[in-house]
Amino acid sequence: MTRYAQNTNVSSEASRNEIERTLRKFGATEFAYGWQQGHAAVGFVISGRQVRFVLHMPDPNDREFTHTPTRRTPRSPGEAEKAYEQVVRQRWRALAAVIKAKLVAVQEGIVTIEEEFLAHFVLPSGATMAQEMIPRLDAALDGQSMPALLPGRSS
Repeated sequence: MTRYAQNTNVSSEASRNEIERTLRKFGATEFAYGWQQGHAAVGFVISGRQVRFVLHMPDPNDREFTHTPTRRTPRSPGEAEKAYEQVVRQRWRALAAVIKAKLVAVQEGIVTIEEEFLAHFVLPSGATMAQEMIPRLDAALDGQSMPALLPGRSS
C-alpha cells in the first residue's frame, strides 16, 4: 500500500499555512506552530478548548535517507536531504488532511469537538489527554471482557 501524499510537491510551509487557513475557516480563535529536534507541534483553540497535535519527524540520519531504497548504496548528502524532505512534506500533508477531516466531521454533526479532538485536548498540566490516559488504558481493560462490536449481536 502506498503512503498518503508520498510524492507530494507541496512544501511543508504550504501545508502549515493550509492548516492555519482551515482552522480560521472552522472558527479557531488562536493558532501556534513550533518545532524542536525530532518533532513539530501545531496548537490551536477551538470552542474554548486548547488542542495540540505533535508531528514526529524521522531522523535525517536514518538509513532510509542515507542509502538508496535497496539500502546498499549510500546517497550523496544532497540526495539524502531530498529523500528526507519528501517524507517531511508527506507528514505535513497528512496532518493537514487529518485536521480538515476532523473539522468537517464536526461541522456535519457526525461527531462533537470533544469526541473528535479528545486525545489532543491540552490539560492544565500541559499534557494532552492522550498522554494522560493511554498509559492507563491497559490497566482499565485488564481482565475485562468487551461487549459485542454491534449492538444486538452476541459474541
